[in-house]
Amino acid sequence: MKSSRPLTPQNAYLRLTALCARCEQAEGDLRRKLHDWGIAPADANALIDRLKQERYLDNERFARAYCRDKLRFNHWGRTKIAYMLKSKGIEQDIIDNALSEIDDEHYKQEILDTLTAKAATLKNKDPQQARAALLRFAASRGFEPSEFYPVVSRLINSSDNEY
Repeated sequence: MKSSRPLTPQNAYLRLTALCARCEQAEGDLRRKLHDWGIAPADANALIDRLKQERYLDNERFARAYCRDKLRFNHWGRTKIAYMLKSKGIEQDIIDNALSEIDDEHYKQEILDTLTAKAATLKNKDPQQARAALLRFAASRGFEPSEFYPVVSRLINSSDNEY
């Protein structure tokens, strides 16, 4: 939302440094903010370069923090995290490096915990419908099929007596 009075580059810089000091930011998000604030492209490029020089802005640091937080708090899988990072303008090699830092054992445990919690909430007790619901849910969370199919099968098979 544009304000009635455009920001000066110095005021925009102060806002961006305060924002970056609070939490990690993606370069693409900051560029959109600068555009929305009415900052000229040349001034925006200079501001972004200055933020990078002063280490307020670092896409690699942002990608690592984003991966950690989205897995831990949102229970997202690698596919969804990668897609969202890409939509923020993060380069593919940075995305790949950030995703490679996810511990495989922790990731598998996150899939198991997330799907176990979802299975407990299923109202339909038919095993086939429960399986379909869990598969859709896991895919919507961005987990890879090769990772979640065995977990879903194990959950359905171990709880067949409950259904």
